[in-house]
Amino acid sequence: MRKIRRHERTRAQESSNAIERMYVTMRHLFNRGFYKPMGVSGETLREALLLLRPEIYGSIADEKAELEGLLYVIDRLPQGIEECSFINLTSDEGYGNSHFKAIIPPKRRRNCYRIDEEQMNIEITRGRSEIYDILTHLTFLFVESHKISKRVLIDEQGSTIRDWVKLEQAIKSNKKLSQKEREIAITHTANILGRTFNELSEVYEQFSTDTQPERLLNIVYWLGKLAIDETIKNRKRTVTFSPVLRERLGHHIHGEIWADHIKSVLHEKGLLERPIHIISANMHSVMNSLFAKQSLKTASGKKDIYEVFQELSQAKNSAQRAKVEKQALQYGMISIEDTSGTNIDVQIFDTDKIDFSKTDFSYPEDDKNNKAVIFVMDYAFGEQAYETMDELLKPVSVNGQKVHLDVKSISIMGKAGILQGGKGDVMIPSAHIFEGTADNYPFKNELSKDDLVDCDVDVYEGSMITVLGTSLQNKEILKFFKKSTWNVIGLEMEGAHYQKAIQAAARVRGSINEDVKVRYAYYASDNPLETGSTLASGGLGTSGVRPTYVITNKILEQIFND
Repeated sequence: MRKIRRHERTRAQESSNAIERMYVTMRHLFNRGFYKPMGVSGETLREALLLLRPEIYGSIADEKAELEGLLYVIDRLPQGIEECSFINLTSDEGYGNSHFKAIIPPKRRRNCYRIDEEQMNIEITRGRSEIYDILTHLTFLFVESHKISKRVLIDEQGSTIRDWVKLEQAIKSNKKLSQKEREIAITHTANILGRTFNELSEVYEQFSTDTQPERLLNIVYWLGKLAIDETIKNRKRTVTFSPVLRERLGHHIHGEIWADHIKSVLHEKGLLERPIHIISANMHSVMNSLFAKQSLKTASGKKDIYEVFQELSQAKNSAQRAKVEKQALQYGMISIEDTSGTNIDVQIFDTDKIDFSKTDFSYPEDDKNNKAVIFVMDYAFGEQAYETMDELLKPVSVNGQKVHLDVKSISIMGKAGILQGGKGDVMIPSAHIFEGTADNYPFKNELSKDDLVDCDVDVYEGSMITVLGTSLQNKEILKFFKKSTWNVIGLEMEGAHYQKAIQAAARVRGSINEDVKVRYAYYASDNPLETGSTLASGGLGTSGVRPTYVITNKILEQIFND
């Protein structure tokens, strides 16, 4: 008889199971309508996250507090959420027309509303990926809060250590602290968090806002206070999902409104039946590539064009950016700010109105009816990529007649985690593999490594993983991706969703030509396999400028020279 060998489960397998368990649990909790993150109903999420120990959450499983992970999460959640016991996830239910003021997190565009002292409402308009993202961040936040309560509570009656009493006094003073008072408060807080005075001092300013200079102290105090209330008084924090959100989720409501509005603008401007090239990108690189040279003649004449792009990316140069935008609007750009709730703005460029002699591109097409319309849409988020692209590629009814968009190419560029290089390098995928499923999407990429060989950036080619969430990856899973026969070079959140929509439109529905050209390219925002190079360690800064414009220029060159 054949001998059966028993294998111990690897860390990667345990991690993969933990991710699957988290997603199954989150779907169950959503269908249930509510749960208590630190109660029995939230136990599976907590255990899975602590087993997984994602790189982005650093020392979540240790006794000491995780500062970089806390900053990453707090920048993506509404200001004041640490003070709220009740967090309600809603659809777009009309709060924008009320007296409630929208709170928009600095690193994630979503509308949030502080209903009262205890409740925060968060609008979900980007689908399941956004719910998973928020619930994962909240789980991290609440786990960290109970680390604080364990360190400050002396007994079951609620007595606390002296450091907590001093922090509470500083918070209740409700004033901007002097340097001396701040350093005293940091000393006590560092002891509460199990961190050094120096560690807290280094991140203090990163947490501060104009309206809340002592925000780090406030976050630590309220996280600890609500965790103490849960422990001593059994006042459990609660996350709820509104009935309207549960009813609407997955029905493409926001994507359909967004796509219909875009098509109505194309029709109104007489562009609906022209050749269309779709680019998913940011709202500056295509515009700057086409118009920065002629808008900033003096500057661009003396400097390398990438230096000009780098200057335009800096916050202090808003006047220069406005000058480029003004020029673009005069010569064929139509700017459409989103009102659908998708948070995806759009720019449409009519190439018939662009003077290519003043750009770095040549465009030999003379017939106006064949001149390209370049459609640039802002980044989608996870599953939202399928919703928006699926709706966009559907035909539109004009005067009772069905009109199919003449989509010639679809180009997807964006940020991604890299596994074989470093920040600022470029990845050219040959296929997207959907994490946690047997789905894979091979395609012919019009972009190749050879296209970027003289661009002064390192380029990698291979498969890319479309992950369920970037905040759920650890080194063991990533090493498995890298070393497996899939030849994985990086990970991102939208590629498989975009390709699923494109293949359905071209090969199943027949909405667009089957020979539509696709281009995918990503620049590395982080390398999660390297300590200190994760997303929680900070952004790309100016190192992302060159790869962004290298990719943009190659996409435009191919469109104009096709």
